[in-house]
Amino acid sequence: MRMASDPGERLHLVLVDDEELVRVALRVVLQREEDMTVVTEAHDAVSALVAVDRHRPDVVLLDVRMPGRDGLDVARDLTARARPPRVLMLSTFDSGDLVLGSLQAGAHGYVLKHTPPARIAEAVRVAAEGGPVLSPGAAAQVISAATAPSSGHNQHAARLSARRRLSTLSVREGEAARGVAEGLDNAEIAARMGVGVATVKAYVGSGFGKLGLRNRVRLALVVRDAEE
Repeated sequence: MRMASDPGERLHLVLVDDEELVRVALRVVLQREEDMTVVTEAHDAVSALVAVDRHRPDVVLLDVRMPGRDGLDVARDLTARARPPRVLMLSTFDSGDLVLGSLQAGAHGYVLKHTPPARIAEAVRVAAEGGPVLSPGAAAQVISAATAPSSGHNQHAARLSARRRLSTLSVREGEAARGVAEGLDNAEIAARMGVGVATVKAYVGSGFGKLGLRNRVRLALVVRDAEE
């Protein structure tokens, strides 16, 4: 797996969407990034699977809704492979069912198509590194589903537990964690905190270690539990 942080290496991307205008717009946005190359495009499930087999991309940007086999079905196929690419779902809808269905299908993230270009590029990088990434609306849907009373979530106990866990973080690690819970990307958290993006990554990473977490969604849930 190529990593954007490797000198001279570019992330190889495949764009999958049944609308040509969407593919063109995404290509223009992502080709501007020095660490990314769009190797090909596909318009449906069949051409997507052929493209992935032929080009072995690092990340597949995959439309949720397509004629024939939908994006969730394709995501399940891709992520079940021995050497799967990272899959980043694209949608015009932030429906809770679609977001959760995408994550259950093995996707590393869910981003709305109207997301600003810089955030789409950052989402690709996060997905390439194996970390889940959700647009703010999608993150809210996941958190809402996980903390709903019908889920059997004991809010009082969860609040106390979450606050104890967060108390182990430094002040700056806590600030970064709150930014994650708000759905901000690393660049936006860095601007808020007045530090560099690499420093934010370090804060988030050390927060994961102290809390025993593996991804941003879980971190957001802990922060949200503490604030309920």
